[in-house]
Amino acid sequence: MEKEQIDRSIDYILEHFDEGLTVGDVAAHFHFSEAYFNRSFKAITGKSVYAFILRLKMDQSAVDLKLQREKPVTEVGLDYGYSATNYSTAFKKHHRLSPVQFREAAGVNAMTSPFYPQGRRGFDSFARYDSMIFLRELGDLPVVYERVVGSYIELKQRWPRFIAAHRRYCNASTLYIERFYDDPAVTDPANCIYDICLSTADADASANTAVIPGGKYAVYHYQGRIEDIFCAVQGVFCVWLPQSGCVMDKRYGLNIYREMDFSSPTVSFDLCIPLR
Repeated sequence: MEKEQIDRSIDYILEHFDEGLTVGDVAAHFHFSEAYFNRSFKAITGKSVYAFILRLKMDQSAVDLKLQREKPVTEVGLDYGYSATNYSTAFKKHHRLSPVQFREAAGVNAMTSPFYPQGRRGFDSFARYDSMIFLRELGDLPVVYERVVGSYIELKQRWPRFIAAHRRYCNASTLYIERFYDDPAVTDPANCIYDICLSTADADASANTAVIPGGKYAVYHYQGRIEDIFCAVQGVFCVWLPQSGCVMDKRYGLNIYREMDFSSPTVSFDLCIPLR
């Protein structure tokens, strides 16, 4: 099975994993035998399909605990198909903290980056973030993309190679986009799923293509040092989003670059959080 087929199956799992999805459901959707699909998936990703679905449930439910602090823990577990007891047991086995302990630990006003752990950096106030964030409607974005399961620290090497391989699609109107599926404060930072993308409506049949769905987004512009990105973004999610009254949609977030110079220690991009 080719990596592109595994990428499509991951897309399907990401869209439906909170709906009681089974290994057999995914295999049947793509017309594979369950044994062949599971074997191929593990050969490429290093995880069984079941383990991958479980990881997504545990990590995304942890994000919900962090962002929806008034929502009872039992309701968060129910959203992912767990009874109160089963959810707490499964969560603690995966995260080494109970859901309640995790939520308490997530209510912080500072954080240390797992990528640049030179020091602990504080978050801005809600008012400060709120003054810098605006709501915007984005249209659908057809893209050429590369799926990555790895660390964000690798982006300095991955972006130049990706752009060089797809230079024929680049022009003055091209958007350079990262689509992220995991929170590195929750998921093992070395195993985060993200896509690096170029916007284009003219991709040929050999390219790996997708359409990033449009809709309402909260947009936060970041300009600063690469090593400060993690804490800046975590501040938006830990401080602004829970207090804003907005609820994140499951379309997943985007970073749209405004300046891209990997020889520089600074970067400029728009963090776009999809909203319901």
